[in-house]
Amino acid sequence: MSFDDLPYKLSVLMRPFEEFFKRQASGGLVLMAATALALLLANSPLSEAYHHFWELDVTIGFEQFGLTQSLHHWINDGLMAVFFFVVGLELKREFLTGELSDSKKAALPIAAALGGMVLPALIYYLINPELPMAKGWGIPMATDIAFALGIIALLGPRISRSLAIFLTALAIVDDLGAVLVIALFYTGEISAVALGWAAAFLLLLFIGNRLGLQHPNYYALIGFCLWVAMLRSGVHASVAGVLIGATIPVNPRHFRDEFVSKADELLEHYKELKVIPGPFYNEDKLGTLLALEHVCHDAMSPLQRMEHEMTPWVIFGVMPIFALANAGISLSLGDLSTALAHPTTIGVALGLLLGKPIGILLFSWIAVRLGLCRLPSGASWRDILGMGILAGIGFTMSLFITSLAFMDPSLVTSAKVGIFVASLLAGICGYWLLSRKKIPAPAPQG
Repeated sequence: MSFDDLPYKLSVLMRPFEEFFKRQASGGLVLMAATALALLLANSPLSEAYHHFWELDVTIGFEQFGLTQSLHHWINDGLMAVFFFVVGLELKREFLTGELSDSKKAALPIAAALGGMVLPALIYYLINPELPMAKGWGIPMATDIAFALGIIALLGPRISRSLAIFLTALAIVDDLGAVLVIALFYTGEISAVALGWAAAFLLLLFIGNRLGLQHPNYYALIGFCLWVAMLRSGVHASVAGVLIGATIPVNPRHFRDEFVSKADELLEHYKELKVIPGPFYNEDKLGTLLALEHVCHDAMSPLQRMEHEMTPWVIFGVMPIFALANAGISLSLGDLSTALAHPTTIGVALGLLLGKPIGILLFSWIAVRLGLCRLPSGASWRDILGMGILAGIGFTMSLFITSLAFMDPSLVTSAKVGIFVASLLAGICGYWLLSRKKIPAPAPQG
């Protein structure tokens, strides 16, 4: 490879991240629109109909053999399991081949994420040390990557790729922390029998992985059974999504040499076939093209293929529906002033607005000082602070943990107000700080 080809080669390598970045940034706009619509409906004459709609019972299965839950529960327990499935795929890919696969590269976002989880939880708990409010300590620990990357997209060339990758890796580690917190601390009464069934289904998924089974229907069927067992076990069913994602095979059926050989053979055969005018092919020609399609399919990693196919559905479908079902809170001016003064609101808001940036900056500084890592290329401590402030946008996951932490509607409302206020201010303050950054001069040509 010549030196002149290097920029092109690097751009090709960065395309998967660029695609991920664009999807997340666009998803942030859709999520914002869904949130605005939910708030509008909840504070309009349609408010009663809006809230009643999400409480409608929906049965999956048959009357004698099925699951009946409210629509709101199906979204939080079912659709969000799909969200967590994609999170599981992202985690596995990042730890195997991504930014978290190299200990030096992973040290900074891991340290930053740890600080961004510990300090917000501590701030919240110091303000709300007594039950039931104390159960909300996990709410300000989360980062909403879609909103955060949406802000970065607005900043354009002021934010380097390395900084965007740092925030993405931080948010992925943050998601892992949130999953662990949900699994360990936000569970109901544990059913040993259901948990045993869940373990059996998980074992079947791992066996399928080890045997090289790659058909998605196998993982979908056994994964659904695992999800139902988790739903019955007392451990939140969203954890099933991450576990299923962790069992998806990584290796393709055909590696490069075998793929090239099979593809060349099929292409040569295709060239030898008689040319037939018109849009339709004979059986031989059609069979050759279908065989080539299968070879291309089998040359892709099942994990990467599923992540690529599922991510748009999650970003533009699952997350907006979740926001539409969970972001709508009905508040008069009097209710709003009461909620703003509530310790739960203050704990969540301060955890996200102060705990996140201070924790991320402090733990990152300690990791760099200890020689465990270094700052991203071209980044300053001011940039890390700006990223920390943007990480205080804790929308989707914070709302999700709120639904697990509190049963009291007044506490749910107070927590949501804290999330909205903190996320809005974090977005504004993070954008303002990072927008002060000078646009780097273009590299000299030639």
